[in-house]
Amino acid sequence: MPLKVIISGASSGLGRALTQHYTEAGATLGLIARRRDLLETLAAGSSRASIYEADVRDAGAIRAAGEDFMRRYGCPDVVIANAGISRGTLTAYAEDNEVFEDIVTTNVLGMVNLFQPFLAAMQAAGRGSLVGIASVAGYRGLPGGGAYSASKAAAISYLESLRVEMYGSGVSVITICPGYIVTPMTANNPYRMPFILTAEVAAEKIITIVENKVSFAVIPWQMAIVARILKLLPDFLYDRLFANAPRKPGDSKTNYREGGWFGVGRSTGDKPEQRE
Repeated sequence: MPLKVIISGASSGLGRALTQHYTEAGATLGLIARRRDLLETLAAGSSRASIYEADVRDAGAIRAAGEDFMRRYGCPDVVIANAGISRGTLTAYAEDNEVFEDIVTTNVLGMVNLFQPFLAAMQAAGRGSLVGIASVAGYRGLPGGGAYSASKAAAISYLESLRVEMYGSGVSVITICPGYIVTPMTANNPYRMPFILTAEVAAEKIITIVENKVSFAVIPWQMAIVARILKLLPDFLYDRLFANAPRKPGDSKTNYREGGWFGVGRSTGDKPEQRE
């Protein structure tokens, strides 16, 4: 039986690469993103793909998408919460409050919204995997990236809580923390990004992790070492090392994209973009 897979943020970057890999494997796909034109192009390569133009922050739209998918194909085998946004924020700027809210809502509640429509059916079936794409940025708070780091730390904790809640149910919960990935959001980064992976290689690694039902993984393995070191650094040393890391400048119209220190780099624009 072909796998049935749900992917949010499917239209570009890591989500697109995951979609292409699962398409080649003959999976039945439910693809969720905000950009319908890109979804239609992706779905054209599969005879068993349904597309849903929706924002993961819209719980009603995501629930409707989930119900439609299950009505067509039944309970999914894998649900991948990949959609997310990254933008630099500074508490000193009142105008960043809305950005804080957008990032946390998308990166944390968006994950909850995606899992909820499928959870009861997966529990009843006693099988399936819920996969959350977190980040190495969730290991420590990064200057200029407080909202992003906080959202990814929250995602890591949320996924751990859910994993324990699902213990014994047959439903696996998998947390994946990537380092740097080549996506449209990192394409123009002027910062050095060690151990960066192409989206295709990252997708291959993630699919292997999901197949093996590894509960927690950092990719690539080199970033797992970096993350562990960061976690162990005493505060005084961490503060000294990262005090001058890239951060949002005084011009409030300058935002950050993924890059810089594990997810924070500089670019210009007014709105955060969804990682799709």
